[in-house]
Amino acid sequence: MPLWSSFQRSWKRGQKDLVGASPQLPRQDYEALQERCLRDGCLFEDDTFPATLSSIGSGHLLQKLPGHLQWRRPTELHINPHFYSAESKRLDLCQGLLGDCWFLAALQALTLHQDILSQVVPLNQSFTKNYAGIFQFRFWHFGKWVPVVIDDRLPVNEAGQLVFVSSTFKNLFWGALLEKAYAKLCGSYEDLQRGQVSDALLDFTGGVTVTIKLAEAPGNLWDILTQATYGRTLIGCQTHSGNERVLENGLVDGHAYTVIGIRKVTCHHKPEYLVKLRNPWGKVEWKGDWSDSSRTWELLSPKEKIVLLRKKDDGEFWMTLQDFKAHFRLLVICKLTPGLLSHDVGQTWSYTSQEGRWEKGTTAGGPIKLHQARDTFWRNPQFLLSIWRPQEGRMFPMPCSVLVSLLQKPRHRHRNRKPHLAIGFYLFRMNRFHDDQKKLPPEFFLQNTPLSFPEVFLPEKEVSQELWLEPGTYLIVPCTSEAWQESEFVLRVFSRKHIFYEIGSNSGVVFSKEIVDQTEGHDEIFTKLFEKCPEINAAQLQRILNQLTWSGLGSTQPLFSLDACQGILALLDLNASGTVSIQEFRDLWKQLMLYQAVFHKQDSNRSGCLNWSQLLAATKDAGIVLSDDICLLMLIRYGGPKLQMDFVSFVLLMLRAEKTESVFQNLTQDGKGIYLQKPEQVTWPSPLPKDGELAFSSVVGGTSKSLAEGMDPEGEDLGQQ
Repeated sequence: MPLWSSFQRSWKRGQKDLVGASPQLPRQDYEALQERCLRDGCLFEDDTFPATLSSIGSGHLLQKLPGHLQWRRPTELHINPHFYSAESKRLDLCQGLLGDCWFLAALQALTLHQDILSQVVPLNQSFTKNYAGIFQFRFWHFGKWVPVVIDDRLPVNEAGQLVFVSSTFKNLFWGALLEKAYAKLCGSYEDLQRGQVSDALLDFTGGVTVTIKLAEAPGNLWDILTQATYGRTLIGCQTHSGNERVLENGLVDGHAYTVIGIRKVTCHHKPEYLVKLRNPWGKVEWKGDWSDSSRTWELLSPKEKIVLLRKKDDGEFWMTLQDFKAHFRLLVICKLTPGLLSHDVGQTWSYTSQEGRWEKGTTAGGPIKLHQARDTFWRNPQFLLSIWRPQEGRMFPMPCSVLVSLLQKPRHRHRNRKPHLAIGFYLFRMNRFHDDQKKLPPEFFLQNTPLSFPEVFLPEKEVSQELWLEPGTYLIVPCTSEAWQESEFVLRVFSRKHIFYEIGSNSGVVFSKEIVDQTEGHDEIFTKLFEKCPEINAAQLQRILNQLTWSGLGSTQPLFSLDACQGILALLDLNASGTVSIQEFRDLWKQLMLYQAVFHKQDSNRSGCLNWSQLLAATKDAGIVLSDDICLLMLIRYGGPKLQMDFVSFVLLMLRAEKTESVFQNLTQDGKGIYLQKPEQVTWPSPLPKDGELAFSSVVGGTSKSLAEGMDPEGEDLGQQ
């Protein structure tokens, strides 16, 4: 067919490498630079982003800097510096003098997803093995993953304290180094002074970013948040405009926060919907209902209160969904697949990206002007989009979900030197085939009304829109709000099946790939199941888990006993109802998917069991660090007679370790121990399916002690790397 042949020609001439250097950054070979420094016995110094005030900036930020600013390497600031530690389960980054709360809010959302974090922050870097004072990070920069190389000299005050981002654990430096790399990408530290959470989320993931104005939030906002927290998403939010002033209610105006959890609880026999947030400052919290000091916590069961409430000024707090909507302006959700938007999960998305340019005098045609001659709009770049539903064939009449995202590239090396242009795009229906070698003439736009157009042109880095379109061929025309405005852009399309390329140009498809929704249809199944039975007991949980296909475990499928499911339910059932809801089950399923992945990774001989060394590695991959002795004790406690642990026992161990660590952090006053009142001792820990309460308490002593003593916030040594 002519359309498919045209696509093939465009694809062949337009293929490009997904990873490349940004045109704004010098090309630096990390491995070659590191090898040269190791060979010469010197530490790397980055001349392209020097340790001088020029890297800080040239405006008001200079006035906020402390006197006698110095640049020091982490090895000069701490006797035992660490780049990153899996032991740091809590969000531990704190904002410095720089007004980049939007960056920190996005970064802390990133820490909730280890696999996404490791894409941006290569976690195998350290200050010991092959240390040469050089570090590398990766950002998604307008269609490409761009490596950014830096040296590790950081700005500090006269006392040796970091001026910008720091960690509550004084010998962890990955956050400060990542901020420096992002500052280099954007031009300087000062270029991070203002921004949107959505900008940083996009640069960390290349995902689909959706911004919801909370004053106009849809009625199903809780359902959207539930699906977002269940899936692979990063979520941030922003308060109403202001100058980062602390209000009487404890919130900061003009400030960005991270959404780190949600929870439906029962009070006075009715549900209460709670949202958990974190202030990037690492302090200053909400003072209203469900704050750390609020009496509303007394309405919950002792067990539920222990798990949810942490009375510390660490910047983390709960508030009701109603208060959240009233006191916050924007909710930003970034998902790696567009399934969140259409609720159409379990299938493959097709993703295509095209680069383009608006050039004065040629392709910068501006918008359609009503009641005026449309003699310049047709000059804008034109893109042909053909869509269909793959499971039903190309002519199936049901509407298709299509997401269109338009990003404009920065017009200056320094991010804030030139403001974003106001941009948008038009969508037209094509009723007959057009020769893709020529642009559509002005007559087409005089005779056809757009199906979609910008109600308001927005001066944003990205504008996106979800469309429901009948299968067929369409024309997308991106443009600026005024003619002859110059800039480069990236136009992305997500749908189930499509062909997308520019017409009247020699440029072809930059890349086309498939994205599989990680939920793989399970959420749809779970929703239907819980519609019939809103709460499930241990026997029903057993049937569900044993009927599922555990594709990540290969041929060895686990068999969950009723005893094991009773143990799982006891950990999830915070309100002592003897059942779990779909929300609690979603939390469980998200954890099970992680446990399945790390178990399969370490089960190298595919025996279906882990030995001592494999268990030690698997728990570490899952974010729980056990000592050798504690790991052996857990293998004796949960494993079989041959000291091997199957997947079901691994799940029980990990769930208990996760819950116990969370409870310890919520209850400890000094980071070294906890004091329980008698009702709390009765309700926690939950009864074990086997004898051995003492053995499990060792997990508390093992993990919590390593956190309290090895990563002391006052600057104690983290321990051996």
